[in-house]
Amino acid sequence: MSRQARAASETGPVRPGKAEKAERADGRVAAARKALLEGVGAEVAASFPGITRLGGQIVAALYLCDGPCSMDVLAADLGRSKSNIFANLRGLEGAGIVQRQRETGARFDSYALKGMYPDVVIGAYVARLRRVLADKRSLVHNAIDLLGDAGGDDADALRERLDTLAHKYERFGTLFNRVVPPLDGPLDLEAVLDAIPEPVLLAATALLAQALALPKKR
Repeated sequence: MSRQARAASETGPVRPGKAEKAERADGRVAAARKALLEGVGAEVAASFPGITRLGGQIVAALYLCDGPCSMDVLAADLGRSKSNIFANLRGLEGAGIVQRQRETGARFDSYALKGMYPDVVIGAYVARLRRVLADKRSLVHNAIDLLGDAGGDDADALRERLDTLAHKYERFGTLFNRVVPPLDGPLDLEAVLDAIPEPVLLAATALLAQALALPKKR
């Protein structure tokens, strides 16, 4: 038995010192931070075409910051080049997730989330769905206009399919606008939920469950 093991058996287990505890804590903090960065990176990249995992990691880094961050800070924090950071910041700005600002007297821009997280990401995704629905409706109506009054079996079959699709997109769009009206500012999900009376929320949940259980149309 070694001298250290013999000493430990005689005096009991050696308790870690402050430095060792701090090192272990730092390791757990780094692991938790890495898990959040990678998780949000994958989530945002999967939800917004054109935004990479790095873009999602920028969202997480801005959430963890105490205030707006410069590109230099984000590049150092995430270990990536400023050009990559800048390209993803532009995509996040376009998606309505990040906003650019410059404080009085500052030489460079800084960046911050446009609202609370994850509310800002959910709000941006809802806005993207709204745009997708509008684009699909426009696409179908354009195809109907191009078809015009063309005759024949092929034209009639295509017109029927297009009319069916247009009807569906109109219904989806109307329902979407009723349930989720356009927002003038950042989304606050907790405030929205708090503003809905519990009986109304329960009734809506029950109606939705009932509707989802209905036999599907063929």
